[in-house]
Amino acid sequence: MASGPLAGVKIVEFAGIGPGPFCGMLLSDLGADVVRIDRAGNPRPGNPKDVGSRGRRSVALNLKDPADVETALKLIEKADGLIEGFRPGVMERNRLGPDVALARNPKLAYGRMTGWGQHGALSHAAGHDLNYIAITGGLHAMGDGKGRPRPPLNLIGDFGGGALYLAFGLVSAILNVKNGGQGQVIDCAMSDGAASLATMFYGMRAMGLWTDEREANLLDGGAHFYDTYECADGKWVSIGSIEPQFYALLLEKTGLNDPAFQAQMDRTAWPELKAKLMNVFKTKTRDEWCEIMEGTDICFAPVLSMAEAPEYKHNKDRETFVEYEGVIQPAPAPRFSETPGAIQRRPAGIGEHQDEVLADWGIASA
Repeated sequence: MASGPLAGVKIVEFAGIGPGPFCGMLLSDLGADVVRIDRAGNPRPGNPKDVGSRGRRSVALNLKDPADVETALKLIEKADGLIEGFRPGVMERNRLGPDVALARNPKLAYGRMTGWGQHGALSHAAGHDLNYIAITGGLHAMGDGKGRPRPPLNLIGDFGGGALYLAFGLVSAILNVKNGGQGQVIDCAMSDGAASLATMFYGMRAMGLWTDEREANLLDGGAHFYDTYECADGKWVSIGSIEPQFYALLLEKTGLNDPAFQAQMDRTAWPELKAKLMNVFKTKTRDEWCEIMEGTDICFAPVLSMAEAPEYKHNKDRETFVEYEGVIQPAPAPRFSETPGAIQRRPAGIGEHQDEVLADWGIASA
């Protein structure tokens, strides 16, 4: 029996890449019964190392076969939500578009994941995370002030602006149905979500607290008290001493008594103060700085690699990473006091659960 606050919720996920599958994983981790519809004719066993595919069961269908399309519609009839990540028009051509699906299941939350959205000048163009965040103003703000904008991994577009917003949209639409509403389409564009994530910065810009110059602002590495610093051993630490009391502690722990550092918010002084702070951090190793600063109110943390992070004490205390099927991976998040989430199963092979799913969902096998 699945645990988690979404136990009992049924989701049909059409197999894709990136944010769609990650959204399915998030919902599964919180207890939903997520069934992935894979393309038939390409059998492949599940890979325990493909951790983003964990938790779901797989049914393999040929969507060019009317009988298999009907099986998909029968699954949709039983579902609370649907995830699809194709270009606009693909699901309609497969006779599984919103009109058909909602006619069969008027209570369905039909989740559509795309980069550009279902309409707009770019809606039919190909793209990737970097492109989607490029049009939001977010990418322009990231990188070295003297160089080019830098890709921030695909955490912002694919997984933040995409998967998380689709999961939020699906749960919201399902809750609306539970409160007496009708099913509906969730048009989740990664470009929309990434723009939404930048809301605070647009507010700061409107108030004159943010400029379009890179590495010149409070939170983009412009400030000497909010940045990363290399240590004597080539490893790095992060400093976020924004508030005056935290900044005073930073100066105390680094032994800086230079009066120039008292002008914390003088932006013209930031480059000079950063250069001085760089020299200070290079006098000790990362571990030595951890001994001095870790656990204090400086707002300090070591910059860990993905190899180091699962072994870090705080992460171990919270079990932020777990070993499942012999693979170290992030644990389900967030945490619930009464209905904790859990990894439901290892990544599925294509079509592995065909008969099991149809029986569980009360559908006669074709």
